[in-house]
Amino acid sequence: MKKLFKTLYFQVIIAILIGIALGHFYPDLGVALKPFGDGFIKLIKMIIAPLIFCSIVLGIAGMQDVKKVGKIGIRSMIYFQITTFTAMFIALLVVNLAQPGAGMNINVAHLDTSQVGNYIEGGKEQKGIVQFLLNIIPNNIIGSLAEGNILQVLFFAILLGFAFAKMGEKAEPVKVVFQSFLDGIFLVIKMIMKVAPLGAMGAIGFTVGRYGLDILKSLGMMMLWFYVACLIYIFVFIGLILYRNKINLWKFLEYIKEELLIVLGTSSSESVLPAIIEKLERAGCNKSVVRLVIPTGYSFNLDGTAIYLTMASVFLAQAINQPMGLSEQLFLLFVLTFTSNGAAGVTGSGFIILAATLPVVGHIPVESIAIVFGIDRFMSEARALTNIIGNATAGLVMAKWENELDMEQLNKVLNKEELTSE
Repeated sequence: MKKLFKTLYFQVIIAILIGIALGHFYPDLGVALKPFGDGFIKLIKMIIAPLIFCSIVLGIAGMQDVKKVGKIGIRSMIYFQITTFTAMFIALLVVNLAQPGAGMNINVAHLDTSQVGNYIEGGKEQKGIVQFLLNIIPNNIIGSLAEGNILQVLFFAILLGFAFAKMGEKAEPVKVVFQSFLDGIFLVIKMIMKVAPLGAMGAIGFTVGRYGLDILKSLGMMMLWFYVACLIYIFVFIGLILYRNKINLWKFLEYIKEELLIVLGTSSSESVLPAIIEKLERAGCNKSVVRLVIPTGYSFNLDGTAIYLTMASVFLAQAINQPMGLSEQLFLLFVLTFTSNGAAGVTGSGFIILAATLPVVGHIPVESIAIVFGIDRFMSEARALTNIIGNATAGLVMAKWENELDMEQLNKVLNKEELTSE
């Protein structure tokens, strides 16, 4: 029992339960816990950009065959697009069969958009695919690192990694410095994870205290079917992918349970990016593959976000009595394939990307996003959990496809034949 209390996942479970109880019975106190959740996420975010930068540079530079880097990158992007499109297709299927917005008969003119004004303005700033691609190129890489602009950091890190790979032995001294810096970052992460239970308690306590449980009643069906779509994606599609690669989904989820609980509490998949990289490496995945695929997936493999954006768009059309036809829904998938890729680098990403997508799709007034504002916070947990499971799976699958996965080591870890956590 004493050993159980020392495990991180148990501490996080207890913290989440305490947060829910405080938020429900003492709402003011629950809201006052918000700084704990915000502080923990800020602690994680402060090391995300340098972590991704060093990981990708070392991952690419560590590969002797530069052509192999390009091959993995191209295969990863193809994999990301296939899984994202599948996630959106499942979302379309569920929302059309369930029709959660039908009968709401909402008049957009009567909506209070004061709370979503910033998101609408942010959506207007998204200038389309060409501007999105241009924005990937940083004006100043130091500024991009300071601002945490993940896409720009990715872009420069890939270029620098290729440069070091071509330099060969001349780059070894710099690679040693980068590796030492990365080792230091991982030690900082271990320190930060000590306060993960506090972060989870603060985030969940604020959510329940601020919004209460009553809000779940009015828009509960949308939430319910969103959860259903995420579960279908994880346990059917992801489960099938892992099964085809001779990996047990349940054992894999058990292996990353600590990370899943932290995501559940904080509603942020970024909060466990470093830990996922470390666990996949420990499970037998080649470091170079993992350090290239996982950080890239955080920008281009947001399956949970894709499900949310697809369902929210169709739901809003149903709610205002302007349902989408088949051609409009297929066009929506096409647009979201591009717009959802930028979600990771945008503050308030869900609403801003939704606000940017609706005008492109057509007849749905952007002001209608106010309808889902109240329940967005309650869907963010499932969104983040789906994102992290999809990304972790991508790391395993790409390593397997490239023959860079030690299956014997993986099976030992998943079967708990050796110590998997300190």
